[in-house]
Amino acid sequence: MSRRTFFITGANSGFGFAIAEAALEAGHRVIGTVRSEAARARLIERLPEAIAVLCDVTQFETVEAIVAQADREHGPIDVLINNAGYGHEGILEESPLEEMRRQFDVNVFGAVAVAKALLPRFRERRRGFIVNVTSMGGMITMPGIAYYCGSKFALQGISEVMRAEMAPFGVHVTALCPGSFRTDWAGRSMVRSARVIADYDAQFDPIRAARKAKNGKQAGDPARLAQAVLTLIDAEAPPPQLLLGSDALRLVRERYEDMAREIEAWESLTLSTDG
Repeated sequence: MSRRTFFITGANSGFGFAIAEAALEAGHRVIGTVRSEAARARLIERLPEAIAVLCDVTQFETVEAIVAQADREHGPIDVLINNAGYGHEGILEESPLEEMRRQFDVNVFGAVAVAKALLPRFRERRRGFIVNVTSMGGMITMPGIAYYCGSKFALQGISEVMRAEMAPFGVHVTALCPGSFRTDWAGRSMVRSARVIADYDAQFDPIRAARKAKNGKQAGDPARLAQAVLTLIDAEAPPPQLLLGSDALRLVRERYEDMAREIEAWESLTLSTDG
């Protein structure tokens, strides 16, 4: 694998940190973004070889200048790992719209803002790789995470279009779709809406309790995910999306099998609308 320069958003924890650590160990250069000086200091302490850059992806008007400076001073950037994001949990009826807006600002608009800052550079160089970290929640849904799934479905679709538009210029785009991993996603990083409607207690309270109990015990190993990402970016023909984790494989496969049966069952009504 040739030496590359990575630009990793949300590099101070979770998948971002794991990928940054693995990339540095493999001899790559890493530019990692964080949202605060405290997080920047922690990242430098843990990964002294990383170039830590302040960047709040929701400050859309600042993203282009930050990427341009990083590309100019430490680049050229070869790989974007669009990782910054978080999870929101809450029954849809109970969850304020403002929480949805924040979820989309980070998980969708922030990711797109960073990608758009690098697209012209990748296009002009006729090379580059964008890994948009979505989720199995961008391909399947579960009760209680409507805003999160909505944001990841959005990024999944945008990634597919981005891939098609950038392919003529030799730029790869893959949506990374992890299942359950041992990160802080279901722990301190998750925003949880308050429970206020008793009708949902029987359905949702066990789900919330099970998710909290499982936190830190998930099958997925972030270090192994990081190694998979390094394998991905070295592939000659990377896929449009890459599922990671046995639960992601099982649940997404089941959903697509169900979808095939649904399409067949309703085929006659589907075709009835052609005039």
